[in-house]
Amino acid sequence: MKKRILYIGNDLAINSFTATYISFFSKVLKKEGYEVRKASNKNNKALRLVEMLRLIAKHHKATDVVIIDTYGAMNFYYAYLVAKACQIYNLDYIPILHGGNLPDRLSDNRFLSKSLFGKAKMNVAPSLFLYNIFKEAGFDNLQIIPNSIELRKYPFKERSAFKPRLLWVRRFQGRYNPMLAVKVLENLLLTYPEAQLCMVGPEKDGSMKKCEAYAEKYKLPVTFTGKLKKKEWAAIAKDYDIFLNTTNIDNTPISVIEAMALGLGMLSTDVGGMHYLVTDGKDGLLVPAKDEVAMTNGVKQLIENPDDTRAMVRKAREKVTAFDWEVVKHDWNKLLE
Repeated sequence: MKKRILYIGNDLAINSFTATYISFFSKVLKKEGYEVRKASNKNNKALRLVEMLRLIAKHHKATDVVIIDTYGAMNFYYAYLVAKACQIYNLDYIPILHGGNLPDRLSDNRFLSKSLFGKAKMNVAPSLFLYNIFKEAGFDNLQIIPNSIELRKYPFKERSAFKPRLLWVRRFQGRYNPMLAVKVLENLLLTYPEAQLCMVGPEKDGSMKKCEAYAEKYKLPVTFTGKLKKKEWAAIAKDYDIFLNTTNIDNTPISVIEAMALGLGMLSTDVGGMHYLVTDGKDGLLVPAKDEVAMTNGVKQLIENPDDTRAMVRKAREKVTAFDWEVVKHDWNKLLE
């Protein structure tokens, strides 16, 4: 009999394609035959926490394991309280380590981290980045299971040339530095007057307004789509050639994996766990964070060396086959059962 799972995470519709994993993962687990309850879709943070804890209290006898999406910001405290509730009811729980800033929590909140992660059935890291950091912090209950996608939903496009048509997909938030993409476009227009940028994602902290104001002031050809579903932005990706990941902090973002699957030339800042996902010069390019000159030059390199870029794109697609749910699900089934 398949395990009964209670999945705790941020199930807000406004974050439908961002780092949150619960929407996709709960669906594929159900397809595998697991009984899955999930929480929470409450917009109010206090109500969200109350619902998470309430469901544990209500369904603990009908739950075999709790999965907890775990990040490094406010969610860290949610995860800690959920873990304490699991401990009270003697429930096995598995944190999935998503946040690129989780290493700060390990050093700044050692007591809470030991209680949360040390007593888990297993801590699932999506890459060697967080695995190594947690290992060095003294945790042994660790397993690497990559973030996954349904690869069949991301058709690969073979490009004969790469034009200065840039795509950016993320939540508009300071830590993801969306303004860097706008500045790169501004620089590129000096060489490529046909350059353009499409930015996909919801507003979080006013960053979108700043980007919009800057683009309007300097008459830059930037399209702001707002929030799109995964299938929607994957569909428009065929009209663009280069993907920019401008973040200042990161782990192994799903949006980058998806862009690699779609055949976009990959250019990312070299932060956090990105060098575990993108190998510089082999399946994409990495540049220092907050460096608009380096990122601008990276775009030019991808455009001006199409043979090399095509080779990198093919290797990127080959790499992300390991992230396909049909591959990853075997590790999850083994862990859960």
